[in-house]
Amino acid sequence: MKRFSTLAVMGFGALGLVCASKWPADAATGAQLLAHRAVYDLELGAADGAGAPAAARGRIVYEFTGSACEGYATNYRQITEITPSDEDPRLSDLRSSTFEDGDGKTFRFSSKTSVDGKPLEPLDGSATRSNDGALSVNISLPKKTRFDIGGDVAFPTVQIMDIIDAAQRGEKTVALKVFDGTDADGKVYDTLTVIGQPSSAPLAGKSIEGAEALASVRHWPVSISYFDQNKKDNTPIYILAFDLFENGVSGNLRLDYGNYALNGHMTKFETISQKPCR
Repeated sequence: MKRFSTLAVMGFGALGLVCASKWPADAATGAQLLAHRAVYDLELGAADGAGAPAAARGRIVYEFTGSACEGYATNYRQITEITPSDEDPRLSDLRSSTFEDGDGKTFRFSSKTSVDGKPLEPLDGSATRSNDGALSVNISLPKKTRFDIGGDVAFPTVQIMDIIDAAQRGEKTVALKVFDGTDADGKVYDTLTVIGQPSSAPLAGKSIEGAEALASVRHWPVSISYFDQNKKDNTPIYILAFDLFENGVSGNLRLDYGNYALNGHMTKFETISQKPCR
């Protein structure tokens, strides 16, 4: 299972496309992000075609802390039970953590996954941005590897800040190249975000414990398509849709993997104390 970007989360930006080009000078001058913890219950939203599961359920717990001065840290856990149409259920457990400094120059990431209680290879690494904007990615687990990545590539927190900045300006699309540390091969994703109309109304659906902390906060429906640069058919490998609040919080979400989709309903929300920047 892919983790959803913070952007995360996660995590992920007028009628034209916005390309990020602001590192490292003013990457910390955009949206003010709220430290928080959120819980989402997952259920099967759609299933179609060969290999689609018959049932699915799960839970996501997402924690975001820090500031532009201290840097941003995320802790993420996703437990998902997938029942194939002709097999027994399979239980996956993904735990990941990241740290991104406030000026978008360094990014550390690690993750551990188990399937039916059996651990898969862990992932641990870091990425550093040079003065000319290029990335140097160093993987320590599962094996030591190094990659150099050129061009304007965003880390997840900058991705979310760019999307919020674009939404505040009334723009409708954001195109970014994103490195989120979810693969051991230094993969960079092409992403396209589509932004809907703003609203300050409560989230639709079931009640949310702690929802009063989000009352009257403006939010937009956004959909982020992730593309593999090596695929030639130009179809996204997955699509993440959610309600993006102006303070960086992700509301109800949908993770679309093509032949099936998971819907995530926020069930609990709480703010976390954070020190203001001086």
